[in-house]
Amino acid sequence: MRFGEGVTRWPQAADGAAGTKANVSPAEAKPRSAVSTLVPFAVAAAGAVLMALAFPKTNLAPLAPLGAAALFWTWFGLRPGRALLVGWLAGSVFFTINYAWFGETAGALIAPFGFLLTLGPAIGDGFFGFGLAGALTAYAVRCAPRPLVPLAAAAAFGFCEWLRAEGLGQLGVPFGSLAYTQAAGPLAPLAAFVGCYGLTFVICVPAAYAAYALRFRETPEAWRDALSAFAAVAAATLLAWIFWPARTLAAPAFGVAAVQGDIKQDVKFAPGSFALARERYERLSLEAGASHPRLIVWPETVIPVALNRMPWLQAQFAQLARALDAELAVGTLESAPAGDYNVLYFFNARGTLDGVYRKRQLVPFAEHLPFAALLGWIPWTQNISHFESGEGDGLVAVDGQRFAPIVCWESAFSGLVRRDARDGASALLVATDDAWFGTTAGPYQHAQIAQMRAIETGRWVVRAASTGISGIIAPDGRYTARSQLDEQTVVAGSIGAPVPTLYDELGPGAIALGLALLYAAPVAWRRLRRA
Repeated sequence: MRFGEGVTRWPQAADGAAGTKANVSPAEAKPRSAVSTLVPFAVAAAGAVLMALAFPKTNLAPLAPLGAAALFWTWFGLRPGRALLVGWLAGSVFFTINYAWFGETAGALIAPFGFLLTLGPAIGDGFFGFGLAGALTAYAVRCAPRPLVPLAAAAAFGFCEWLRAEGLGQLGVPFGSLAYTQAAGPLAPLAAFVGCYGLTFVICVPAAYAAYALRFRETPEAWRDALSAFAAVAAATLLAWIFWPARTLAAPAFGVAAVQGDIKQDVKFAPGSFALARERYERLSLEAGASHPRLIVWPETVIPVALNRMPWLQAQFAQLARALDAELAVGTLESAPAGDYNVLYFFNARGTLDGVYRKRQLVPFAEHLPFAALLGWIPWTQNISHFESGEGDGLVAVDGQRFAPIVCWESAFSGLVRRDARDGASALLVATDDAWFGTTAGPYQHAQIAQMRAIETGRWVVRAASTGISGIIAPDGRYTARSQLDEQTVVAGSIGAPVPTLYDELGPGAIALGLALLYAAPVAWRRLRRA
């Protein structure tokens, strides 16, 4: 049998365009009742809830593919336009749950509009991440050969995840990737080869094939294809595990420490907090010095003043670094004529300033106002910080190790972190102020993302968070040392040399292009065959 002869040809129905017909599924060919109209929305919303439960704090990772299967089952029975609407609704549900922690503290600053910090990104990402994926999936049902429809659907979901997270540039919200739920699971080695978006595709492949088999259960070949998909994912995971360089790591010997002062956000900017932060972080750093680390990291903006305007304070930090005989990374602020910057100051063991890293990827509607010329007239926008974005990776060399500084949610942008690795970083240094999110799921999700960056790049990660979770992450994604949330402590240990990964060579752009081609090739197959 020639390739493509197994294409299922569903009953023909008008597709809304004059004089044209399109293949539609049996479910869509039947007249719709009120109940059948609501069923797709209910099933898709239930799938979205299941997917959300796969993330911290519930951490029910096996629910991720189950929830995805519910979405695909729904989309396979709809026309593209309706699949877009159903997907948009389901995506809004998923991201509202997943982003619920966004406005934990910052929402009070723009009250009564604080709910927009969650709802706004949720609706936007619901459209680009789920709605668009639903429309592409429904279109694939009509155009692609039957055995390749689920493959195209999984590729569409992975591509749309990249699009809404990083493809939109400064407006991207890079949280909620299905891959993050597997950072400590059996599928984790695949991230070293295909990154988080490729791993999302892998998660969705068996889910899509199972959903297709359930939707079109009268087609015997669908069940065979589903079993083949499960076998293919299992084989790929096994091969990834076998050839994963991070399986065998050289003994780490470079001492590092992350200081977690546990100063809550409602205390951080209160009168007297500056003296409290100085005293606590200097005291904890001296305690960390007992293990003789060569690098000590403080969290993001832990010194909430413009350090460049306080040379006497710079001198004290330089003296502290010299007394510790270690590189000291201090999270603080910097004021310049062009604007303020969120920065890390580096003081070396000789007692001099090694360099300053200025945060490059700013948080929209928190650290800067996108489209300020259009939105600046709205009263509550005056409460939004107006930081400037830095330029350059700011790599810092410490006794043979080259560290890439990464501030806060920059760690969620796989492309940015991968560029730092390609520029020569042998380890990653993450400083973050997760105190903004209290004890919500936010700090846990953010810490999970750091694990994925370690796996993708094959680099060790040193992570310092103001109230947690701080830790040291190996290239296989394991925390070799970590703190608890809301704990005043020092996390000390050692890191080692990086290991090579295929993803480090490819990057998210190549993965996204590959997913786009995996979708486009089956969808265009019928026209190419006719040609």
